[in-house]
Amino acid sequence: MTKQKGPLVIVGGAEDKKNEMTILREFVRLSGGTHSKIVVMTVATKLPIEVGAEYVDVFEQIGVADVRTFDVSSREDANRASACKAIEEATGVFFTGGDQLRITTLLGGTSMDAALQTGLEQGLVLAGTSAGASMMSSTMIVEGVAETNPRMGIVNMAPGMEFLDGVVIDQHFAQRGRLGRLLSAVAQYPHHLGLGIDEDTAIIVRGTTFEVIGRGAVSVVDAGALLYSNLQELRHNDALALGGVQLHVLPAGYRFSLRERALLTGQDSRSGNV
Repeated sequence: MTKQKGPLVIVGGAEDKKNEMTILREFVRLSGGTHSKIVVMTVATKLPIEVGAEYVDVFEQIGVADVRTFDVSSREDANRASACKAIEEATGVFFTGGDQLRITTLLGGTSMDAALQTGLEQGLVLAGTSAGASMMSSTMIVEGVAETNPRMGIVNMAPGMEFLDGVVIDQHFAQRGRLGRLLSAVAQYPHHLGLGIDEDTAIIVRGTTFEVIGRGAVSVVDAGALLYSNLQELRHNDALALGGVQLHVLPAGYRFSLRERALLTGQDSRSGNV
């Protein structure tokens, strides 16, 4: 199911940057606390200076002394020795929001991509918010129609960065009414779990288990036991009929097994450790 040894912090966007900053503080804690070496990746955004400066300020407020931004505006940038060195020296890498296709097209298959995969295997903490969350999976949602029932062709998919296998991730989930498009996605890829992450909410993934933190909830859509679908009969924008889909809704403190596709209940359901 998963390859990584370092934890993943996958954020649904609009995380708190002014008050308790629960998610960002947890990312820093996992990365080494005040001794962290944080790299803020601004590849997804067209405003790298402004967005990067905001996160540098936040992480410095939390107490990180060694924090820097790294922007990639071309594949040449991502193949430079300095790009690999930045990742190799980091204890935590944070991808900002923006456009997930910018991340995959500029980083995919580059030396920096390889450095990120190697770092993850060696314990690097990798985080991403909004677009930086969507790109974590092997198959990602690029765009789609929100606030509608599941329909044929309302969601566009593309290869992601493959940091987490077996899932499709959607963000700003409850706030933007994206259940219909996530259902449309997993109807096409029923072997993947759909993870809809609310704003100011994150999952911490270690191995094949994740725990929810933050203010909202995570919706897990499981079409693995799908009993009926009319997908093969439809034309563009026709309504989907789905039978047998499972839905789990998990607020902060709850844990889920990606391997077993099941909520961890009883003594395992609300643990302080992932």
